[in-house]
Amino acid sequence: MKFLSALLLLALSPTQTVAFAPANNHAVVSAAPSSTSLQMGPPSPESLLTETYGEGSRKYRRTVYTHNEWVKHRSSDRFIRNISSMYNSGVYKSLGREVFATTAIATFLVVFNALTGGYTDFDGVQHEAIISSLPQLTLPLTPFTLLSPSLGLLLVFRTNSSYGRWDEARKFWGLNINHTRDLNRMATAWYGHDGIPVDPTLRAEHLRQVSLMTWAFVRSMKRHLSPPAEDEEAYVAELNARLAPEQAQAMIDAAHRPNRALYDLSVAIDRLPMHFMRKNAINKNLSIFEDTLGGSERLLSSPVPLFYSRHTARFLSTWLLLLPFAMYEPFKGSWNNVMEIPAIALASLFLFGIEELATQLEEPFTILPMQGFCDKIGANCDEIVGWRGQGLDE
Repeated sequence: MKFLSALLLLALSPTQTVAFAPANNHAVVSAAPSSTSLQMGPPSPESLLTETYGEGSRKYRRTVYTHNEWVKHRSSDRFIRNISSMYNSGVYKSLGREVFATTAIATFLVVFNALTGGYTDFDGVQHEAIISSLPQLTLPLTPFTLLSPSLGLLLVFRTNSSYGRWDEARKFWGLNINHTRDLNRMATAWYGHDGIPVDPTLRAEHLRQVSLMTWAFVRSMKRHLSPPAEDEEAYVAELNARLAPEQAQAMIDAAHRPNRALYDLSVAIDRLPMHFMRKNAINKNLSIFEDTLGGSERLLSSPVPLFYSRHTARFLSTWLLLLPFAMYEPFKGSWNNVMEIPAIALASLFLFGIEELATQLEEPFTILPMQGFCDKIGANCDEIVGWRGQGLDE
């Protein structure tokens, strides 16, 4: 019964979870405050209980792996480590009510059937039914066996669809990282043309604006895809710290901030003294930014069809809530069928966990380290535009 109690308390423990990424050094590009960082650690021991699971825990799942994390990820003790951390899992903590409901039904069934069909005491003595007028409650296992493949297909499609959405969102940000570097590299290398002398001061200011507007676009896109309560204050502070006051205010006041940032980036590119063919090549990156922004907005505004998600949740819930009735007879070899209780608790935990994973992955942006991506892009762009370029190599 101690084992069962641990399972039932899984969703209620306020202890620090080890399922989150380890805290490491943060990427910083300016003195402006960042609302999140490239790598997040677990909630502190002082954190509210709601921050260790569910919606509150999402900001702690924005992990980025380096070589050290990959070594740990594929270490030979990963199975023991993952099993030992079950009690602290944020995903499992979210399932407390569901697991409690199925386990409560299994417990009620064991007690009720013992009262109506007889029971064995602690000394091994068999007793007659206390309530002989009522039948035992059981169901045949065959319907559950027949329905299991259908339920499995629903869950597989649900998780695959959700992971596909996460993967697509991550690829959008990968494109942002690649093409922001490409844009600033071309602007830096191609600055000036036709042998016209380059003013180093003017060149530095022009390229600084390109770098700043590149960062402003991805930072505005991150704010556009994040909950206002989480990111608005930090976004305003960062823009005011890095941009000119009137430029920052114009972006903050815009109805669609990423579009305004792209417009300012287009203006900054247009001011560069270079051949128009080279400007056209640079501007192709802006079209890619529009595509990643539009694709991200599509993912944010369009979930997996709700009737599919609801049907899967209803199917799974009904299947698990009725499963204790079918599992009573298979556990008749245990004392008063009592081992059915932890078995149902584990089955509920793992099957509800699959659906919970799909739900958590379905909206990918609040578990992606977008602030870390923005910091990385800002640092890379600032470095690239600081390189010596055309007309200054002598």
